[in-house]
Amino acid sequence: MMAITAETEDIIDCMARFKAAGRPFVLATVVRTEDLTAAKAGAKAVIDLEGGLHGWIGGGCTQAAARKVAARALTDGRARYVRVRPKAKLAAEPAAPDVELHASGCPSGGSIELFVEPVLPRPMLIVAGASPVARALAELGRGAGFAVTAAAAPEDHERLPQADRRIEGFDLGSAAGAASGFVVVATQGKRDREALQAALATTAPYVAFVGSRRKAAALKESLLKTGAAPARLEALHAPAGLDIGAATPEEVALSILAEIVQLRRTAERRPGPPALEREEIDGGSLEAEVVSPVKGACETKGREFSRKPG
Repeated sequence: MMAITAETEDIIDCMARFKAAGRPFVLATVVRTEDLTAAKAGAKAVIDLEGGLHGWIGGGCTQAAARKVAARALTDGRARYVRVRPKAKLAAEPAAPDVELHASGCPSGGSIELFVEPVLPRPMLIVAGASPVARALAELGRGAGFAVTAAAAPEDHERLPQADRRIEGFDLGSAAGAASGFVVVATQGKRDREALQAALATTAPYVAFVGSRRKAAALKESLLKTGAAPARLEALHAPAGLDIGAATPEEVALSILAEIVQLRRTAERRPGPPALEREEIDGGSLEAEVVSPVKGACETKGREFSRKPG
């Protein structure tokens, strides 16, 4: 039985720090090597959103390929199997399903295969209000794997025990993940206009309003007169949720979450890069590059992770 090395423990610690901070990252693992390579099977590295590499998976060519693939994996959430081989060997490489091929110009002449796996934070669901629908949505959303933030008046917070985080009032822009999350206004008659205005002021790709078409139309007209962006109003999901004939608060919450899941999963199914990719990596001058050790170099600060629904 193979023992866990100190380097692997450092990688595990690094991943734990990123996860605790809600930061996305990629874990790149060397699966197989051939001929002369700087890293061997089992070597690992964490690649962050800015392309920082913490750990060791080989020289410049391997690092360049891993960073390119990691950037795509963080965008679409899909894991990838990557093969980095010298140009001469790659020319005769047969097509392989679900393998990305990268031509290496590095002088070592070795080949290396990597498994690149994105680890993304839980999707953010921001619920404004403490209505029965809001409470049902917070409970259902958390059970479905969302990180739930509830925004409501202070006196209503005790009615939202399911939320991971609570915001007093409707300062939705201060919510972590508001730039890439899903915002649902479920105030249902209590400060509707204020909450909807705050939701539309965020850059969240999905904003929904729980209410009738007539009420939503009146609010949109009022907000348009006071300077709300027409494009944001046009993109508003109102009434919120899929039309499943929902009648109870729980059913309405289910229809909203179903719409959110549909949008996320549809985005994930969009075509990505070809299964077989032959991309030349210019990393020869970086072959001897020294990567900072993991310990003390695994930073979790940086710009907020933002991606389209999915």
